[in-house]
Amino acid sequence: MAAQLNTVAREAVDHVCPVPHSPAAVPAVRGRVRTVFAEWGLSPDITMDALLVVSELVTNALLHALPPATLRLSWVRVDERRALRIEVTDAGHVLPSRQSACPDEHGRGIAIVTALSARCGIRVHTGGITRWADLLTA
Repeated sequence: MAAQLNTVAREAVDHVCPVPHSPAAVPAVRGRVRTVFAEWGLSPDITMDALLVVSELVTNALLHALPPATLRLSWVRVDERRALRIEVTDAGHVLPSRQSACPDEHGRGIAIVTALSARCGIRVHTGGITRWADLLTA
């Protein structure tokens, strides 16, 4: 994975959004991000994929991590191509308190993120955990 990160040249962060620790946060963040993507002129196909990735990463932080959480959108270069980086940083894992009543309804989020992104990963740091995904846009 370290070798993959060496091929990514970072560009400036373009949007940062705190994520309230509430179930209502997912649709609120999606709405805000949809507006940002429209302002950036992102294509409809990339917008739909990116909104799904945002939803999955934010949901993951809300269900499995401690607050606070922050969404960060930025532009990066991946193998000489422009990519949208979506990152969600949280304060780290929370111990599971109960099993889901419907285990078949959970556990697919990271697989969805992986399928939609050119690359994705996790950074563990002193501030918590950052899950990220890069979606090629050009």
